[in-house]
Amino acid sequence: MAHVLIIDDEQRMLDMISLFIEPYGFDHDQAINAKAARTFLEKNKYDIILLDIMMPETDGFELCQEIRETLDIPIIMLTARDQKEDVVKGLKLGADDYITKPFDGQELIARMEALLRRVPSQQMTEVEGLVWDENKYTLTYRGQHIKVTPKEFMMIGHLMQHPGRVYAREQLIELLWGFDSNTEGRTIDSHVRNIRDKIRQTGFPIDDYFHTVWGIGYKWVNKSKE
Repeated sequence: MAHVLIIDDEQRMLDMISLFIEPYGFDHDQAINAKAARTFLEKNKYDIILLDIMMPETDGFELCQEIRETLDIPIIMLTARDQKEDVVKGLKLGADDYITKPFDGQELIARMEALLRRVPSQQMTEVEGLVWDENKYTLTYRGQHIKVTPKEFMMIGHLMQHPGRVYAREQLIELLWGFDSNTEGRTIDSHVRNIRDKIRQTGFPIDDYFHTVWGIGYKWVNKSKE
């Protein structure tokens, strides 16, 4: 599942874009300005960025250039400005695509999917010898195979690929079972308990990485990044 950062100074636009992309399985965060965007980018990994140009203090052009100095994430600029010079400027500063407001939701999804097809997906994640391999559909620790269910495999993989991000139980239910599921939060707790028990048996210090955020949900923490 692709992780998207939406950056726009209008809450109405943030909510509208969220409604467009949620049915297609995109996980996303909303940033109301450049400062909020920087905070999200420091804490999370994203597969694509949707960036508005007309923002106060730091505009989209400046933020795009700033992001490009350190990160190679596909960026689509969303803006009401459709002058040729703005399009050229955005692309020269590092944007990968440019779509003007108002835009069609289907076109936005098509452009996002086209960009994501150009970027190899992160199909293997390794943390201190614990390896989650989507291609082989295996979870191993120093050569030891860890037998997990499909839902457990999806959960641990998603958390490992998004270190530092806190996932509420409801979010994990949507990720694993879908938006229309009647699954309850205690099912998530049960899966977490099983994952921890199975990995702990191999000798991997799972409790150092797989944390409970009391009253909210769970997160994965890479100790080297704390």
